[in-house]
Amino acid sequence: MASALLSSLAAASAPPSASLSPREINKMKLNLPCTSFKNSSIKTKSFGRIRMVATTNVSRFDGVTMAPPDPILGVSEAFRADTNAMKLNLGVGAYRTEELQPYVLDVVKKAENLMLERGDNKEYLPIEGLAAFNKATAELLFGADNPVIKQQRVATVQGLSGTGSLRLAAALIERYFPGAKVVISSPTWGNHKNIFNDARVPWSEYRYYDPKTVGLDFEGMISDIKAAPDGSFVLLHGCAHNPTGIDPTPEQWEKIADVIQEKNHIPFFDVAYQGFASGSLDADAASVRLFVARDMEVLIAQSYSKNLGLYAERIGAINVVCSSADAATRVKSQLKRLARPMYSNPPVHGARIVANVVGDPTLFNEWKAEMEMMAGRIKNVRQKLFDSLSAKDKSGKDWSFILKQIGMFSFTGLNKAQSEHMTNKWHVYMTKDGRISLAGLSLAKCEYLADAIIDSFHNVS
Repeated sequence: MASALLSSLAAASAPPSASLSPREINKMKLNLPCTSFKNSSIKTKSFGRIRMVATTNVSRFDGVTMAPPDPILGVSEAFRADTNAMKLNLGVGAYRTEELQPYVLDVVKKAENLMLERGDNKEYLPIEGLAAFNKATAELLFGADNPVIKQQRVATVQGLSGTGSLRLAAALIERYFPGAKVVISSPTWGNHKNIFNDARVPWSEYRYYDPKTVGLDFEGMISDIKAAPDGSFVLLHGCAHNPTGIDPTPEQWEKIADVIQEKNHIPFFDVAYQGFASGSLDADAASVRLFVARDMEVLIAQSYSKNLGLYAERIGAINVVCSSADAATRVKSQLKRLARPMYSNPPVHGARIVANVVGDPTLFNEWKAEMEMMAGRIKNVRQKLFDSLSAKDKSGKDWSFILKQIGMFSFTGLNKAQSEHMTNKWHVYMTKDGRISLAGLSLAKCEYLADAIIDSFHNVS
């Protein structure tokens, strides 16, 4: 083929016949069909009487820049590349066994077997999702006897786990509350800002974390919520605040509700750990139920990634508590309208798992026992880490904040340089804000982690 091309180009270098047009000559030179080079660059190189002509296509996507790596998922990529035997992945919030292996709940396997036995099909769900799931998830969140359920004042739509449910709610805010601001805690889960930015919903922050005490800056939180424009959406973590693990006390929740009511704000809860934080479904829903009991209109996004281990099933819901059944019907219709062009309808597999577990008394009790086991393992690791830090650190530093935090995350108080030192020297992979996932820690490695934290805290400024 190459010799044929050279022969063609050599022939093309001879004086052309007077009868050939310039267009025909060019066609003969390239031995190609006539074409437009509108989006190409043309390079010509001469070899004696032979002229080589090549085209280099210019991509229409040359203006697309490289996106930065995800700060959380990128931690796992770096961890996988590390060959050190002592390495720890404390970045991603996913439950691990004491052997640091992924865990599929026994109750999930039983629920899946029920689906196989029944021969459940894979037909499309309605836009709002599986009816049995929507009923179960609302009852888990509010309590089956809650007046808002009996009065049909809750619009529940199955979403793509917590992230998708938050995004659907953000689209509702953007469309029907134009210009309304969402105020979020500082710090917060890294994806919250991305979600509101993508939905073009303006946001600002309220103070939450106090680095001096490694605790809650309650006065700053109240002050900033008061200062927010009337009618703002206040994003709250229902339990096990991510990333800090610091929750308000019941008395503080009451004061937060007071201020939100006074300012005519709308509370917007992200509930990602119900039952997984304390081991009790009811205890972890107490903050949401407090606001609902005050007859406030509330938005609540739910996720079953953690408490049922359904990370990849993408199963969750958005609930909107309204002042009337008529308002709830209209809100639900608009949530469905927003969902249709986004993803059309949600996945069925995870929804059936939840419906099967909650709908069967035996499976439901087994689930609660497994949640208590998972929450208990994390509590044991938290206690062991505290004990190890207290025994090894001779500086007198108070590490008790680790025990005061709750859920799978702990905010260590380490800064960016210290967190990087944890990775570079100790092979401990974590987010740069100092957050660690205790779900990725075993009792056997608590002393090793304590050594790494003490070294990084005291020897890296």
